[in-house]
Amino acid sequence: MDSVILADAADNNARRYPPVTETHATISAGAPVFPAGRYGRRRASGGKRRRTLLAALVLVALVSTLTVISFRLYRQYGDPAYDAQVITYTDITDSQVLVDFRVTVPAGGSAVCVLRARTHAGAEVGRDQVTVTAEPGNRHVTARHRLATTERPFIGEVLRCQPAS
Repeated sequence: MDSVILADAADNNARRYPPVTETHATISAGAPVFPAGRYGRRRASGGKRRRTLLAALVLVALVSTLTVISFRLYRQYGDPAYDAQVITYTDITDSQVLVDFRVTVPAGGSAVCVLRARTHAGAEVGRDQVTVTAEPGNRHVTARHRLATTERPFIGEVLRCQPAS
């Protein structure tokens, strides 16, 4: 033991460390025994498996919900069988615009297209629904529609085309 200078001579005779009461040879090889209440509650076995199962179920529910939502949105907005393109808009006056457009439909099918006219500020000044029908065996329809407006339009456009009911 190294010599330490202490304030009182009796302190030099004191032990620095408490006596060892247990060693690795005196403790059983099983699970360690901890003082009650000192380290919190021990977890029950199988908890990790339960968490993994719960996470997997949540993941499956999330994926299935997102799949249902995407199919609904695809049916509502994304049917590529009915596609419209504006070719040109001409004959713009204070009360009308002439819109030429092409629609792709299933062979020999028909579609209902929504056309609208807007001012330079973006306000809608005219809207109409037009039904177009392709000739048998043909998938493309070129149509021309005179769209009535409440004031002078800046642009004529096709918003969407859907299957005719």
